[in-house]
Amino acid sequence: MGTKLKAGRRQLLLFTAVILCSLVQGKGSVYTSEPEVRVPENQPVTLSCTYSGFSSPRVEWKFVHGGTTSLVCYDNKITASYEDRVTFSPSGITFSSVTRKDTGLYTCMVSERGGNSYGEVNVQLTVLVPPSKPTISVPSSATIGNRAVLVCSEQDGSPPSEYSWFKDGVVMPLDPKNTRAFSNSSYTLNQKSGELIFDPVTASDTGEYSCQAQNGFGKPMKSDDVRMEAVEPNVGGIVAAVLVTLILLGLLIFGIWFAYSRGYFERTKKGTSTSKKVIYSQHSARSEGEFKQTSSFLV
Repeated sequence: MGTKLKAGRRQLLLFTAVILCSLVQGKGSVYTSEPEVRVPENQPVTLSCTYSGFSSPRVEWKFVHGGTTSLVCYDNKITASYEDRVTFSPSGITFSSVTRKDTGLYTCMVSERGGNSYGEVNVQLTVLVPPSKPTISVPSSATIGNRAVLVCSEQDGSPPSEYSWFKDGVVMPLDPKNTRAFSNSSYTLNQKSGELIFDPVTASDTGEYSCQAQNGFGKPMKSDDVRMEAVEPNVGGIVAAVLVTLILLGLLIFGIWFAYSRGYFERTKKGTSTSKKVIYSQHSARSEGEFKQTSSFLV
C-alpha cells in the first residue's frame, strides 16, 4: 500500500510540474497517468490522456502494432473500426473488452485548432494471455560429433513466452558446465527463441526431451516428451562411398586411355581437315605487239 501511495504522489507531482511548465511557457501539454498498462484478455481498460493549455483541443489516438498503424480516434471521435467497443472522453479512451490483437503502442496527440500548440504522449498496452501448450522439434537421432538443433515454440502467450528445457524430467541449466549431470554435454540454450543447440552432440545427450513455456501470466505449459538418440558415425558407409567413388574414377580414366589407344581422337581430327584444289587454264592464242594475260589461276 505504501509503495502505491508513493507512486501516486510521484505521478501527481509530475503532472503538476508539467502543468506549471506549460502555463509559464504558454504552450499546451499532454500527460498520462499510466504510460504502461497490463490487463487480462477480455477485460475492460482505460488509456488515460489529459491535457492543458489548449483552448480548442483536437484529440487523436493512433495505434501501432508491429509494422501496422491505425487510427482509433480522429478529431475527438472514435473511428468506425473501433466504435463498437471503444469510447472517447477528454481524459482518455476506454475499451469495453480487449483482445490479444490490441497489444501495442498507443499515441495520444493533441493539437490546437487553428493554432501551433501540439503535444503527444505514448501508452504501451499489453493484453495478458497465458501460454498455450508448446510444440517441439527434436530429431529422432543425431550423429555424435555433429550439430543438432532442438526448437520449442508456442504462439498464444502475451507477453511472449520464455522457454526452459528438460532432459529425462530434469531441468537443463543455461550453462551445462555448472551442473554435474550435464557437465559432459556441450549445448547453448536460448530462453527467448526456445532453441536448444548441441554443438557437438555427445554420447551422453541421448534422452527424453521436453520444454516449458511461461510468460508470468497463467500457469506454465509443458510439451510432450520426445526421445533423441545420439548415434555413432556410420564408418562402414563412409568407406563404401569412398571405394565406389574411386572405382568410378578409375573406370573413367581407363575409358579415356582406351579411346586414345584405339585412335578415336586422331580420326576425328583427320576428318575435320580440308584440301585445296588448283585449276589451271591457258589460252593458245596471243595478239602480236601487245601483252595480254592469257592464263588464270583459280584456287
